[in-house]
Amino acid sequence: MNEDGKTDSLGNVAEFSVSEISQALKRTVEDAFGHVRVRGEVSGYRGPHASGHCYFALKDERARLEAVIWRGTFSKLRFQPQEGLEVVATGKLSTYPGSSKYQIIIDAIEPAGAGALMALLEERKRKLAAEGLFAQERKRPLPFMPRVIGVVTSPTGAVIRDIIHRITDRFPVHVLVWPVRVQGETTGDEVSAAVAGFNALERDGPIPRPDLLIVARGGGSLEDLWGFNDEAVVRAVAASQIPVISAVGHETDWTLIDLAADRRAPTPTGAAEMAVPVKAELEADLARLAARLKAAISRDVERRRQGLRAVARALPSPDQLFALPRRRFDEAAGRLARALETATRGKRLRLEGARLSIAALDRRLAEARRRTAQAEARLPAVYRGLVRNRRTRFDRDAARITPRSSLERIERLKERLATAAARADRAAHRRLERARAAYEQAARLAESLSYRKVLERGFALVRDAEKRPVKSAHALRAGQELHLQFADGEAAAVATGTPPGAPRPRKTAKGGTRQGSLF
Repeated sequence: MNEDGKTDSLGNVAEFSVSEISQALKRTVEDAFGHVRVRGEVSGYRGPHASGHCYFALKDERARLEAVIWRGTFSKLRFQPQEGLEVVATGKLSTYPGSSKYQIIIDAIEPAGAGALMALLEERKRKLAAEGLFAQERKRPLPFMPRVIGVVTSPTGAVIRDIIHRITDRFPVHVLVWPVRVQGETTGDEVSAAVAGFNALERDGPIPRPDLLIVARGGGSLEDLWGFNDEAVVRAVAASQIPVISAVGHETDWTLIDLAADRRAPTPTGAAEMAVPVKAELEADLARLAARLKAAISRDVERRRQGLRAVARALPSPDQLFALPRRRFDEAAGRLARALETATRGKRLRLEGARLSIAALDRRLAEARRRTAQAEARLPAVYRGLVRNRRTRFDRDAARITPRSSLERIERLKERLATAAARADRAAHRRLERARAAYEQAARLAESLSYRKVLERGFALVRDAEKRPVKSAHALRAGQELHLQFADGEAAAVATGTPPGAPRPRKTAKGGTRQGSLF
């Protein structure tokens, strides 16, 4: 009781610390709600924090709820939240004791309804179009007859079977499949990685680089196809060096990858038809062109043959062509025989009419003397003219020869002489080097063939008293003075015993045999 006689009712109330109250509230909120789905408008979104976490709020017309997305969860989201976008967030409620706030920790987030998705899609479309990723001039023509086709799709669906079946029916080529998920949160990353991976292949590597890419998926709702509206997919397709055909969904479906691709196909089967021509049609076209070429060649040959025949008819026959020259030749042959006879007869008459006499010889001698005198009279003038010409040339050459030109010529000659001397020195040096190399080679060969190498292996050279080599044991006699040459010096020796080939030794009186050695 207190001083007034009243009972203190607060004395039995339990006392808590601030941390205990905060933790109790945290457990109560988390246990009571667990995972929830909250619909609201994104407010205060400024992108990831420096730590990688995102902090913003979800609000409606009457309340506001703090929200946080941890860094690991944010990297796995299909699309990022945007300011003012109405979303549906899935997560768990918790409290933040540091500021006495409650918040939702988001595990997944998606636009609230198809209208929001379309608004987000239109905004992303405007952004990428402003960068020029959808420009028509960026699109490249498809190869007419690709050798290798890369397909980015699910390996287990009907799409890949339809594509391969259609390509096989039209024109069988090598098909490479890069398996990806075509629906879900990882679709964008896997498709963009597949497009970049195909572009990274080498043309002559163990896995050939495709000449054409097909990104394909079956039909579905906007949410099902949302992975192909991913910004990373659009940028990967736009940056691809390999032409890309987009075959996502049915003919009425469209995604951002359709705008970035070089060609859009209404269905995956239509993409296969765009990728390769029909082999049977090509063969028919080739056969038709071959037949046309053969017919054209036949017509041209026939036309030329007819022209040749027409020209041949206009030309005279060989007898007509050679008739006139043959007649002129016959007439000339007849005139030649007569002309020879006439010329021979005239020469004979002049020879018979010619008479040799002293007077005729005197006249001829006088004529020769006259021509000689005339030549002798002209000789001084000719000589003077020759001397004058030589003097003129000499004066001209002397005018050109000056001390400076002489010095220049001497300098040029010195340079030529120095160059020649340097070349001679180099030639002599090279010749000396070649001679030295040849000498060293010959010395090594002589050293390898020398008998001293044999002596180093334990053999000895035997010489007689005149230092001549002893080549056979038959040349030795008992008591002969010998000289032995070893690898490290010489020694004297005397031959004893019986050389090989001599009569066999006789028995001694004691019954033994006389055995002797060579030395």
